[in-house]
Order: sequence, then structure tokens, then C-alpha cells
Amino acid sequence: MSRFEELVAVVETYQTLAAENYNRIRTLAEAVRSGLCDYIGAPDGICVHLVPPTGQFEPKPYGDRAFSMAPRGFRQLEPIAFGLAVRVSSHADWLRVSMQCRKSGESFVVQIEDGAEYEFRLPMQDTDPVPFYSHVYSHVLNWFSDNIERYKVGEYGAREIGFDFADDIQIQRA
Repeated sequence: MSRFEELVAVVETYQTLAAENYNRIRTLAEAVRSGLCDYIGAPDGICVHLVPPTGQFEPKPYGDRAFSMAPRGFRQLEPIAFGLAVRVSSHADWLRVSMQCRKSGESFVVQIEDGAEYEFRLPMQDTDPVPFYSHVYSHVLNWFSDNIERYKVGEYGAREIGFDFADDIQIQRA
């Protein structure tokens, strides 16, 4: 085997593992999105979308563009980030929570903006993610509660947690 053939064989294995990494993280992200929406329990069922982890976003499903890595082409073996847009009002107000996911042994670790990490095995079991959903929900709720308290004591105005809001967006319903 020539050096080039050896290099090609190693890169093919690398790309196979990068595709596996992407597919497993995407499956986990979709399950988290769906489960978190069920956990929050919006009466109309419209409460969480997968969105890009950074930059401008609208509260809608982004498909492949919700992830920090493309589903095709040459991919790196590295953690993948995604965002969850969470509906926070009866109207069209949404807040983004960014997350990063990486493989650790046979599990996947999801790290939320504040540094908290949760470990999941795939496929996810029905009871596995409930503490995670509770944490994400509390994370969003506490952001608002903390800012209310800061306002009351006159120390408000910072967005240091890193939440992003979707501004003036109306949800399109069929």
C-alpha cells in the first residue's frame, strides 16, 4: 500500500466516524427538542425549535442549518453546537439557549451555556432526559427571575448569560 493509499484509508475511516458523530448528535438534538417541548407543555404544542447556536435566528425549524457542522462534505471529528429556541410568551417571543454536544466513551455529553453538563446514552430512554429538561426550563425561568430581581434593586441591563431573543417575529401557522 502506498503512502497515499494509507492516507486515503485513514481519512475514509475519519469521515465515517465524523458522519456517525453528526448523525448521533443530530438524533439527540431532535429528541431533546421534542422532549423539552412536551415537558414545557404549551397548549398549542409550538414551544421549541432547533435553531443555529449563534447569529440571527427566527423561531422556525432550521433543519441542517441548526448545527455548527454541515451534514455533508468534509467534516471534523469535534463537538457540535446547536441552539434551542424556546417560546417564552403566549405571543411570538422566543429565547435561544445554545448547547454543545460531544462524545465521551459510549455516551454523549450536552453542555449548556452556563457550564452544566448532562450525559446521555443513545437511544435515549423515556426517563433519562427529565432532569435535563427541568434544568433547561429552570435555566430560562431563572434568567427572567434574576433580571426581575436586578431591576428591583436597580442593577439591571446586562445580558451576560448569552441568551438571544428573536425580535418582532410572527409565527406562521398553517
